[in-house]
Amino acid sequence: MRPQTQTKLSYTPGRMREHARTRLQVDVRRQQLLELGLELFGNQTYDELSIDEIARRAGVSKGLLYHYFPSKRAFYVASVREAARHLLEETDIDQHGTGPDPDPEGVRVALRAFLGYVSRRRVAYAFLLRGGIGTDPEVAEIVENTRQAFVDRMLTRLSRFGAQADDPATRLRLRGWLGFVEASSLDWADGQELDLESFLQLLVQMSAVVLASVLHPPER
Repeated sequence: MRPQTQTKLSYTPGRMREHARTRLQVDVRRQQLLELGLELFGNQTYDELSIDEIARRAGVSKGLLYHYFPSKRAFYVASVREAARHLLEETDIDQHGTGPDPDPEGVRVALRAFLGYVSRRRVAYAFLLRGGIGTDPEVAEIVENTRQAFVDRMLTRLSRFGAQADDPATRLRLRGWLGFVEASSLDWADGQELDLESFLQLLVQMSAVVLASVLHPPER
């Protein structure tokens, strides 16, 4: 009886490299389209942009655009999600130190990183906070989840200094602070009535009041 031979996989290293290269090209092209989406939707409304215009600006066919995103709405939602990812990643700075209270310089560094993002990606930032397809629930959920992620991040870091993370008043204080930073930074980015250092100093001063109320809340 002749011994059975095992069938070897024909997926050679060369084919594996080719597959990896193709996958990389797909990822790169998709990322390029998302970056374009941030620019287009940040400067024009959803209804103003047709799928033909998007494809033309991207330098691709409609068929290829649909290969990556099945509809204009899907492309829009993916662009919103990409803007949120950029915001969270590029502002993830934690330099509060290990003392009994947050390091004021660490607060300044974190706020500077945030304003740096707003300056670099003003269109994307405004698109994330002001965008929306009417009352589209998926878009609203992305924006709300982004805000919750910011509040959770602040709660986690401030709990090292005694903040009561499970206290609803603490969360409301931080949510209010986030709302102030969002509104004021959007206004600042639009008008630039203050230079960056002056606006940064204003936020640092305001943050001291917020941190004091969070870490040393008044007796109730």
